[in-house]
Amino acid sequence: MAQWPSDYSGAWTLSQSVQREGVGLHSGQQAQVRLQPSRRPGYWVGWLDAPELPLIRLAPDYVSETQLCTALRLDQRRLATVEHLLAALAGTGVTQAEILVSGEEIPLLDGSALPWIEALVEAGLEALPYASAPLELELPLTVSSGVSFATALPHAGLRVGAAIEFADAAIGRQLFSLDLSPSTFVEQIAPARTFGLRSQVDQLLAAGLIRGGCLENALVCDGDSWLNPPLRFVEEPVRHKILDLLGDLALIGLPRAQVFAYRGSHGLHTSLAAALAGLAKSSTSSSFAS
Repeated sequence: MAQWPSDYSGAWTLSQSVQREGVGLHSGQQAQVRLQPSRRPGYWVGWLDAPELPLIRLAPDYVSETQLCTALRLDQRRLATVEHLLAALAGTGVTQAEILVSGEEIPLLDGSALPWIEALVEAGLEALPYASAPLELELPLTVSSGVSFATALPHAGLRVGAAIEFADAAIGRQLFSLDLSPSTFVEQIAPARTFGLRSQVDQLLAAGLIRGGCLENALVCDGDSWLNPPLRFVEEPVRHKILDLLGDLALIGLPRAQVFAYRGSHGLHTSLAAALAGLAKSSTSSSFAS
C-alpha cells in the first residue's frame, strides 16, 4: 500500500522513472509510455521516438478531438486517449511529471487508471519543498451542450460527482459523488473501467475507432446485462465518467471546487477545463495589474 499525499495542497513528483506499454484503444497499435520526475510544474509531454523535440506542457488549448477520448495536437504530433493517465497523476496528487511516449495513443491497459496507479507505486512519489496553488473560484462556472452540462462551484476542498442516463437497463440512471483525496481517488475511482454498448460496436469499428478494444480492457453492455461481468462497483460506469472528468480537468489542474457533470463527455469536460484556464489567466492578469 502506497503512502499517498493527504490532500491536494502540496507539490509532488515521481521519485524515479517508470515505464508501461500496451495497445491503444482506438489505434490498436502498441505504444510505450515512460513517466519521469520533473522539477517544473505541470505535465510535460515528449517523445521516446523523437527525443530531439522539445517537451510541451499540457493545456486545454491543445485539445483537438473529443470523440470517445481526449486527443491532443502537440505541434505536428497527435496524442490520443490521455485522460486515464492524467487522471491517475492528478488524482494521486502528482502535480508535475514528464510523459515520454512512442506512438500516438496512450495505452488503454485494463481500461481503468488502476495500472497507472500500480506504476506510480513502483516509481514512488517525492514531495517538493513548496505548495501547489489550486485554482479557486469566486463564482459558479457552467458549460453546457444540449441537455448535458458540467459545473464548478466554489468549495473549500474538492468534491466531484457525475450523473448518467442510458436506455440500456444494465446501466440506466446512475449518480455518484465523493469528497476527493488521493486515497479516495485510488480506492473509489481509479479501478472503474471504460465501458461501451454492444449495439454500437460495429458502427464504431467502421468509423476506425476502438480497434484495440476487447473484453479484457472495456466493459461491454448488452441491454440488460454485461458481456464480461463482474463489475468492480455496482455503479462502475458513472465512476468511470468521474475518472474521465478528472483526467480532462488535469489539463489545467484540479481546482478547489465542487465539480459535477450531468451526461458528461470529453467535449464537455475539456470545455470546462478551458473555461477554468481562462479564469486562471484572468486571475493572474489581475494580480499583476494590482
